[in-house]
Amino acid sequence: MIIALGVCLSQPGFAAMQLVDEGWRYRWGDSPFQPDGTPLWATEADSGPWQDIAFPSNPPGRKGQQHVWFRVNLSEGEWSAPALYIYSVDIIVQVWLRGGLLYQYGTFDDQGRGKFEGWPWHEIPLPDGYEGETMYFRVFSNYTDIGLWGEVAILDHPDLVLHIVSQSAESLVIAALSALIALLALVFALIQRGQRSFASIALFSFLTSVMLLAESQASLLIAYKPLLWDYLAAGSYYLIPMALALLLRQWLGAARPALISWLVWVHLGLAVSALTLALVGAVDLSSTFPVFDVLLLVSLVLMAGAVLPRFRVLFREQQVLVVACGVLAVLLIVDMAVAHGFLPWGRVPVSWGALGFSLAVVSISVWHYGKTQKELQQLNIRLEQKVQERTARAESLAEREVARARLLALESKKSQKLADVIAALQDCAGIEEAFEPLLKAMPELYLPMTGCFYRRGVDGQYDRVVHWGSAPEDVFPASLGSNLSALTETVLPVRSYDLPAQMCFFLRVESARSGNRPEGVLMLERPDLPPVVKDYGIARVIAWVYQSVEKIGITLSGLALRAELQRFSYEDSLTRLKNRRYFDELFRHEREVSARSDRPLCLLIFDIDHFKQFNDCHGHEAGDQALRMVGDVLGTYFRGSDTVCRYGGEEFAVLMPGASLEEARQRAEQLRAAISAEQVEHRGENLGSLTISAGIACWRENCPEFDELFRAADQALYQAKETGRNRVVAGPL
Repeated sequence: MIIALGVCLSQPGFAAMQLVDEGWRYRWGDSPFQPDGTPLWATEADSGPWQDIAFPSNPPGRKGQQHVWFRVNLSEGEWSAPALYIYSVDIIVQVWLRGGLLYQYGTFDDQGRGKFEGWPWHEIPLPDGYEGETMYFRVFSNYTDIGLWGEVAILDHPDLVLHIVSQSAESLVIAALSALIALLALVFALIQRGQRSFASIALFSFLTSVMLLAESQASLLIAYKPLLWDYLAAGSYYLIPMALALLLRQWLGAARPALISWLVWVHLGLAVSALTLALVGAVDLSSTFPVFDVLLLVSLVLMAGAVLPRFRVLFREQQVLVVACGVLAVLLIVDMAVAHGFLPWGRVPVSWGALGFSLAVVSISVWHYGKTQKELQQLNIRLEQKVQERTARAESLAEREVARARLLALESKKSQKLADVIAALQDCAGIEEAFEPLLKAMPELYLPMTGCFYRRGVDGQYDRVVHWGSAPEDVFPASLGSNLSALTETVLPVRSYDLPAQMCFFLRVESARSGNRPEGVLMLERPDLPPVVKDYGIARVIAWVYQSVEKIGITLSGLALRAELQRFSYEDSLTRLKNRRYFDELFRHEREVSARSDRPLCLLIFDIDHFKQFNDCHGHEAGDQALRMVGDVLGTYFRGSDTVCRYGGEEFAVLMPGASLEEARQRAEQLRAAISAEQVEHRGENLGSLTISAGIACWRENCPEFDELFRAADQALYQAKETGRNRVVAGPL
């Protein structure tokens, strides 16, 4: 299940992204700076020797250069919170847009140089109106590679987080599985001290887990410490060959070559010295990777030469583990080749190599467990053949089985009824509709146990809505109030006498309405079962009741989630008005209705005057408050049949079926006057009032063609702006 979850989350398509893979240009060297601190190369006035490049990484003709500039024109796209995503940069970077510094990672000194500060992914928020602008990248690198690396794309911030999580899910799941195997191997190593291979497997799995976690992009979502994660990745990466050599040394036994032992100490010494020198600042951590990669390649060749001649003498499980380690080694070599530019960039599935090793360990463990279970089963058969006293036990067993069969028949009947209830609930449109068949089915579902069901009302009180059986009022009162602290949710008991006389089960529905509080409470009296199956039967009955309540809660949660998603998909979260998606769908519908009934249809489009200036002056939070104020005013000036939408940014649209042009103009004038009279207040400060410019078009009065209705209203809006703003224009095409 863990592996399947990782595979599903790691599939593409979770996030919409626009790749920036065309139009890149570069030039070697560093730009001179103007007196105001702006680099000359980041201005449109500069027309130096820029050259085309397919991707901004490792341009030709480096010849010891440590500075390079890239630039690209940003294409258009429809985003709500656009950001530029860069997989990685070698080594530090500045991003310039419109002559200003938009983003910087790392510290540049007076000579434009800096130290290595990690290899994180980068998210660069893009300002409004970035489309068509030229973005410049100033890069410094004293590493073997220089420039951007991996992929560069534009996408919304939520989609970026989802993209990072989906791309990292595979590594995270496999890292968790490797950590679990490391823990189990460590436990076995402590129990069976003579088996040293368990300790080596624990070390190998632990290092693999740390490497996968540290190298996954999602690690920065856990803690944004790029250099810390790089140190963890480097340390685990450098020690993996040592753990592999320890495994080989133990498996080869007396025939192990001295070369394997020597490799253990070499890699341990390299890891300790490299990390120590990097921590004290003697070298950059990035400069240690090429040295290790060369040593790793040599070590893998030497270990393969030592193992392959003795492969046949190893045990079958050791051979499987050697093959799994070999696959991981090949993937590490391919990843190394990609990192140093010998192969084109691509995601090398190193985690799958780690997964192969983990599965090999699990498979061997399962095989040993199956073998042990088979031997135990044979032993049980031999012991049972020696049992002499079966007659009395057979009678008791027969009586127990009869009672158990009756209990199973009842359970089967109840399970079928539960399946019918779940199917009926799934056909309902919402929770309120679903509770009607649920309450009707509860007596048949839980009889012969006496009980009742309490549901939480809007006031937070839990009132009894249905009851069955002959329980007195003092057992199941008409209301539980709002305090549930005295109730305890009954789970599967160990002994029958652990059960109280009344058992309660909480029906939890995950929705915005219920929160963390139960939506309902099911209370039942303890079942009365025959003594021969009392412990076993009560346990099964309570477990079934618990599972049935859980299934009903999950089904109701699905209905609630579906309703909430339906509402959120058509609603603007800031103004609580309908969004553009809803408007587009409704506009097509109203068009068909108006054309069929020959009923007029008016469209009002308006936006807030000088809203960008308002934002720049008072901040985006004040701008959001202004938009909310406009949304509140809109709700009071239009009919219930009119549809008010936030079309995008500070632009709003109102669709008025059946309204004449004059009626629409009067409402627009009232709206304009109301908004100009309303004061915008933010954090206790009066920010003044706003004005709007509006354009109106009406089919058929001033727009005979239906397809031109939106364009006519939009032209009227622009005419209102050009004639001085703060006005309503209802002009013809």
